[in-house]
Parts: sequence; structure tokens; C-alpha cells
Amino acid sequence: MKIDPRLTPKNMPDPPFLSTVSWGHMRTHKNQAIAFQKVGECLYRYTPNGVYYGRIKVDGKGIRRSLGTTDRDLAKRRLAALKDEQSQIDRSKSKITLAELCDRYLNVIQHQKPKTIERKTLIVRRIKSQWPGGSLVQVTKVNQSDVQLWLSRFKFGPVSRNLHLACIKEIYAMVMGNKIMAHSPAANVKAMKLDKPIRRTPTFEQFKAIVESIRSQQFNGHDANESADFVEFIGLAGLGQAETSALTWDDIDWKREQITTFRYKTKSGFAIPLYQQLRPLLERRQTERSAGTNNVFAIKNAKKAIAGACKRLKFPTFGHRFFRRMFITRAIERGIDVKGIAEWQGHKDGGKLILQTYSHVNAIHSKRMAALMT
Repeated sequence: MKIDPRLTPKNMPDPPFLSTVSWGHMRTHKNQAIAFQKVGECLYRYTPNGVYYGRIKVDGKGIRRSLGTTDRDLAKRRLAALKDEQSQIDRSKSKITLAELCDRYLNVIQHQKPKTIERKTLIVRRIKSQWPGGSLVQVTKVNQSDVQLWLSRFKFGPVSRNLHLACIKEIYAMVMGNKIMAHSPAANVKAMKLDKPIRRTPTFEQFKAIVESIRSQQFNGHDANESADFVEFIGLAGLGQAETSALTWDDIDWKREQITTFRYKTKSGFAIPLYQQLRPLLERRQTERSAGTNNVFAIKNAKKAIAGACKRLKFPTFGHRFFRRMFITRAIERGIDVKGIAEWQGHKDGGKLILQTYSHVNAIHSKRMAALMT
């Protein structure tokens, strides 16, 4: 077949073995070949912006990835890291589906608390029933946009969204732990920033009134005094309900004037001073101590007693943690060093969390201290 030399690829009729798409495909490959210049083994440079790319083959599969730099030496190091990373992936497991992975995940978390298991089971159920494209997709085929689309299907607040995102991240942590993937599609999806409201805090006068109201319920006899002592200890020691209920007489060192406790939330032990305001309460309870008992308090919580007292006194509904918050607020207002307060709370951050949480109280204290600069 003779072809007119004046014809160009744009107006030349397609040969039988080429379609119009083929011309565009050929031009694309030609443009890419020009744009990507090979500068080393498995190393390419994208001419328009100078960014380096790695192109490797693992188990017969071609992988091309941006190395995110225009520095050649850094690109070489990242290429070596890419090769090492990809060589460790077990591609024989890559066909596992998201649904199968979710089932494995539920088996792994059975040691956690019942409420945690219940919440995560609900989230897994939502993954399996409402995942974009279905949960039978291979875990290696899921990308970041799939995670974002799934989260957008639910109309819930920031806390619930963050819990759902955390669950997905935990599920994909299993994938990376089993060397199925090198990167999680949820890794760069950010949690929503939570509001930091100024929470209700009882005054010390309200605290004393609540304790007295609980103690005055003599129809309940021993239980009323036990609940009153329990609440009074929390407010005067600045400890939580779990630490208070677990406290034993062995934890109290009268000579060194300190109390050793354990925070179950952070799984760490710490010591607090045996404050002078605590001594009368603990000394009285020790004299009333029954033989053979080692726990300082016989009850685990005083929720009903606190709720009843707040109702009788027409106060807002307070709980155990409100009195711990009162302790910290009172300590800041009295000018106690924030680092010292943090140590009393078992914090290891030097007071950072307290400064963030109680910034409104700290500002009031700061103004009062500034007034002394005359």
C-alpha cells in the first residue's frame, strides 16, 4: 500500500493493525520516555520538575514510585529503602479480603474490655456492610480515598469519626505487621480536632456540701458514711475513682508521708504526698478498720450517693472525676507549681496536659500574679 508523504499522523488513515487510540498511546509513551530520564539503575528523573522516581520489579510485578526529592543522593537512599521495603512484603497473602481481615481483627481484640469489643464489633460490621465497592475487595487494593469515602457515609461527630478511623488504622496495622503491605491507606487520613469546652467544676464549698449531704443520710447508716468518706478522699487527694477503690492500707506510708497508687488507664504507678488535709480522714478510718481487711474503702464507687446529694442540694449533676478536676483547679488557683501538680496526677509530661486542659484557670492565676508586680 502506497502512502501519500504529505499525510501526517493526524490526517493519515489508520492502518488495519492500528486504531486512533494507538496513535495517542504511542505519543503518550514517547512523551513519557522524554519526560523520564534514566539516571541510574532503577532510578529515573522527571524532567519537568526534577523529582526522582524509583522503578523496580519484585516477583514479576513492576513498581514505580516517586522518591519525593530532587536531591540525587537522597533519592538513592530512598530507592534503597524502597527495594528493602518491597522485598519484605509477602505477596502470597495479598489476596486476603477486607472482610476476612476484619474477622481476624475481631478475634485478636477479644482480650480487651467488653465495651471496647462491643464498639469495635459495631465498627467492623459497618466496614463489612458499607465499604465502597464491597468488603470482598483485596486489602492491597484499598486506597486512601476509599477510607475517606467510607467515613463520609456516616453523620456522626468528631469523637465517633475518630474512633472509626482508629479502628481502620488498627486493622491495617495488622496488614503491615504480617508484611502484606508496606503502607496503610489510612495512614495519612487525619483525625478531627476535638473541641475543648470548659467543663463544669464544683467549688470547694459545693464539694463540702455534697460530702455533708451524703453523710447526713443516716437512714442508710454505714453506707452513707462509707460513701461520704469515699467522695471526700477523692476531692482531698485528687485521685480518680479507680485508684481510690483499689487503695489498700499497704499503699500508705505514714513515716514517709506518701501514698503509692496505680493508674489503670495509663498502666503506671506513681506516688502522691500524704496531704495534711487527708490525715484526719485516713487516721479515723484506720481506727475504725475491721480486722482482716486491707482495702481502705469497702465500696467501688459512690455514683448514687453523689447524684442524690446533687439533687437534694439543687446542684448540677457532678461525678467522681469532677472532684478530681476541682482538686487540680484549686491547686492552680493556690499558686502550686504546675509541674508538681502533674506529678501528683501521675503525668509524665511535666504539666503540658494540665496547662492545655486548665488554661482558663491558669489565665486567672496569671492575672492575679501579674497584679503583684508593682
